[in-house]
Amino acid sequence: MNFKKIALIGLCTIAFGCKGNTQKESSNKKSSNTFKVTKTPAEWKKQLTDMQYYVMRQQGTEPAFSSPLYNNHAKGTYVCVADGTPLFKSEYKFDSGTGWPSFDRPVKGNIGVAKDNKLGYSRNEVHCAVCGGHLGHVFNDGPVQTTGKRYCIDGVALKFIPAKDEQ
Repeated sequence: MNFKKIALIGLCTIAFGCKGNTQKESSNKKSSNTFKVTKTPAEWKKQLTDMQYYVMRQQGTEPAFSSPLYNNHAKGTYVCVADGTPLFKSEYKFDSGTGWPSFDRPVKGNIGVAKDNKLGYSRNEVHCAVCGGHLGHVFNDGPVQTTGKRYCIDGVALKFIPAKDEQ
């Protein structure tokens, strides 16, 4: 065998034999049996709109600037659309310019964070701590005068409760 054939076989072995990050299961993958609210996919599909199901149950992302909550500046609380858990207060919302509602902190104890390697690099996925629904991601590029965090949240995963309607 000549050197070119050996090199070609070696490159093919490396290219087809290695798994990339996108093929790996996350070691921090959230398990549906760890949440208070659990439903079958059919039950979630019946309760949620197609876009809500895509984002919350399939870890999708809504198009930037598509949520009416992006420009919402009213006082109140943003809750999980799937189970009503309070997730973010309006006073912690800020305009990140990204196209998704952004907050510098969540309601304590009501969200969870897991590693997300779907794009080939590690991000921190944010989910509802009660139902496990995907909400978005958290980044370390938020306002430095507060927490420095940016919770970039899909608006379709949220329901806004105005302050006058809160109990």
